[in-house]
Amino acid sequence: MSKQTEWIEEKTIRQLQNALTKGETASRELVLTYLKRIAEIDASGPKLNAIIEVNPDALYIADKLDAQRKAGKVYGSLHGIPVVIKDNVDTQDRMHTSAGSLLLKDHVAKADAFVVEQLRKSGAIILAKTNLTEWANFIAEDMPTGYSSRGGQTINPYGKSFIVGGSSAGSGAAVAANLATAGVGTETSGSILSPASQNSLVGIKPTVGLISRSGIVPISITQDTAGPMTRTVEDGAILLNVLNGEDENDPITSTNPFGKKDFTDSLKKDGLKGKRIGVARKPFFEYVSEEHRKVIDAAIEEVKAAGAIIIEDIKIPSANNDWDINVMLYEFKSAVETYLKTVNVSTDLNTLNDLIQGNRRLGTKALKYGQALFYQAERTSGRLIDSDYLNSLVFDQEQSREKGIDAVLADNQLDAIITPNNVGATIPAKAGYPSITVPAGYTPVGEPVGITFTAGQYSEPILLECAYAYEQSTYHRKKPIFDKKEG
Repeated sequence: MSKQTEWIEEKTIRQLQNALTKGETASRELVLTYLKRIAEIDASGPKLNAIIEVNPDALYIADKLDAQRKAGKVYGSLHGIPVVIKDNVDTQDRMHTSAGSLLLKDHVAKADAFVVEQLRKSGAIILAKTNLTEWANFIAEDMPTGYSSRGGQTINPYGKSFIVGGSSAGSGAAVAANLATAGVGTETSGSILSPASQNSLVGIKPTVGLISRSGIVPISITQDTAGPMTRTVEDGAILLNVLNGEDENDPITSTNPFGKKDFTDSLKKDGLKGKRIGVARKPFFEYVSEEHRKVIDAAIEEVKAAGAIIIEDIKIPSANNDWDINVMLYEFKSAVETYLKTVNVSTDLNTLNDLIQGNRRLGTKALKYGQALFYQAERTSGRLIDSDYLNSLVFDQEQSREKGIDAVLADNQLDAIITPNNVGATIPAKAGYPSITVPAGYTPVGEPVGITFTAGQYSEPILLECAYAYEQSTYHRKKPIFDKKEG
């Protein structure tokens, strides 16, 4: 790794803002440094392949923001800070929005997604778009995490043998490898939590409704959300402040009770003191390796040492349910066809069947792992009034909320629940409830392991208290080390 770029490693938003304010650096220098790292680590050397496209206007945007700073005009907490976003988030600029699909490789969005508007208002520089598991992992059943037909395979910066996590794989790998200051991912079920865990990051999957979903390639109207992927809990809270907001084009955001709340107010070093934290072992701990369990067990002891009251072996009533993806299949067909109406008509992509046929025409270039989930979704009517859909929706909502997280929190008088890594993401995903993953350590061979805190609807302040206190009492995150010969 070039000595010229090492200075920027692990720098936080606040540290960079202080340096910018003091004139010790400039946004142009930040952009150039990250671009050099992308060249050395992502496009060559280890070839992480986290970045699918660089913003060709990033330097010019940096120059403009530098000039505005000199003139005394600073937009917000991200003024001049380079961030990366997942390539299923619309940007009205020179970059494309493809969801990793070759079918959409030439698609340029007609408008910014609401989250991009929020980022720009805060002065962020959209440095690049990141690779992802294609269609946010809702096209094929056996697709490796971090693979897309447009972007190829993203590699975990901690080791090629470790899964990178999906579907926000590129955002995870890019932020972990210090290719940007922070990143935005999206989640339907584990797609922020998984790559955050696998890349030793903080991943915040907020309550559905905290962050607008307009302008994001959809899967499920009941489960989709964007969220921060950062190296520290503080950076995650700062980014959450920016992304949070009511959007008239996404009515669910009107249920958001926080308004202009400053989530950094929840960053308390004693935030775990007196908290009742339940450990959901069955069946979740059965799904992880012994090496991972050891790290999580040690993390639970660390949570206890930080002042929490640990309630062992709590039982989530619906934990052993035989969950299906019926709701996602119906909602995907309906939502993706609505999204396709915003895509350039010259693509002739108007329906899910158009996507299926287009992939068939491209052959193995687009269908290395098939499109089994597309087929399953196409076999539904996509009508959100069918009894099959409504019955599944009611089941999912009741079992994940009243007979799931709400029940176990109430029965045990809990503030939050602990699960390993992103295992256990299904129930809060179906409920639309928030979770935060924090680095918990590494296996003996160096694979990152995360610990996940989950709680009820709009409990982000409580989760941030837990996550920050845990992070500040452990500091487990270590930057990935690259072979000098590679990068």
